Amino acid sequence: MGAAYSALPGAVVDEAGLQHLGNPVVEQRRLASGEALAPLGDRAVLAVSGEDRLSWLDSLSSQALTHLAPGVSTEMLVLDPQGRVEHAASVLDDGETTWLIVDRGDAEGLLGWLRKMRFRLRVDPREADAHAVVGGTPEALARITPAAPAGLPLVWTDPWPAVAVGGHAYAAVEPHPGADRVWAEAIVTHDEETRMLQAAVAGDLALAGLVAADALRVAAWRPRWAREVDERALPHEVDWLRTAVHLEKGCYRGQETVAKVHNLGHPPRRLVALQLDGSNSVLPVRGAAVRVNGDEVGAVTSAAFHHEEGPIALAVVRRSVAVDAELTVDTDDGVVAAAQEVVVPPDAGATANVPRLTRLSRRSAAQ
Repeated sequence: MGAAYSALPGAVVDEAGLQHLGNPVVEQRRLASGEALAPLGDRAVLAVSGEDRLSWLDSLSSQALTHLAPGVSTEMLVLDPQGRVEHAASVLDDGETTWLIVDRGDAEGLLGWLRKMRFRLRVDPREADAHAVVGGTPEALARITPAAPAGLPLVWTDPWPAVAVGGHAYAAVEPHPGADRVWAEAIVTHDEETRMLQAAVAGDLALAGLVAADALRVAAWRPRWAREVDERALPHEVDWLRTAVHLEKGCYRGQETVAKVHNLGHPPRRLVALQLDGSNSVLPVRGAAVRVNGDEVGAVTSAAFHHEEGPIALAVVRRSVAVDAELTVDTDDGVVAAAQEVVVPPDAGATANVPRLTRLSRRSAAQ
């Protein structure tokens, strides 16, 4: 029902949904303070029912889900055999069904893959297209009524940036920039979404757009499938081991690469946060080149105007880029300077304490 938001004064709406209401900076402040809600038209909902659903999802994904308790929020990744990210989902179980909140562009692919992997198990993955997603603080979400088909309100609370059980953090800063971001997403019926819109049109409820919600995410260094994932992405590169990967769980596709990179190697690329030169009002697009001395060393994944930090971005760069390198970013209006903040350090990984054995010389042995 994205087009229905055009009834709001100042609304800018596209195929993804409500982008903003004329002032994304003000909308960010309202979202962060719990004064506004954001209809997330760029999200979709999948549902998996059946007695085997949790152990089945556990076997297919990077997260330990077999014993996930009802109401506990987590997230999972589906990896390819080389450990690259193929799909990502926020996960919430209500005791009868496991609900997955996904980026809309990933929904069809993830659902199709899940259906192929059912075999003879008691599982039924489906598109929950009678539902929508609304984001905000838990306090703000209390103003609407989440769906609760099994009696448990379907509200997923983002675990980021806390380190989940079995996870590992690469970003070493304290406090983490995401620590102040309190974020949750409610699964609602379309009838409830209509009631929310009617309250907003009447002036009884404040809404914010996708631009504002994403700016808060970028400032929190929070990776997202639709932005930070490309055909080469490893979870290590964007600090996703923090919340989406259980390093001690059983076998799943891509696990060998996850373990090798974490224990013995280093991710070939690393996420950085960029403070962009504020003199240029044009943000770089996703995929814009990041350069050192004119040489391309990475690409922007997300960019936003933040209500406190100004123009900011996330980018993935080569591991070899020095942490104090002077970076620039290409925009439609030319090149802008970018100050780098380390999210994933170049020495991330290689956590195993492997003993160094003295190498025996063949020459000595022959003598």
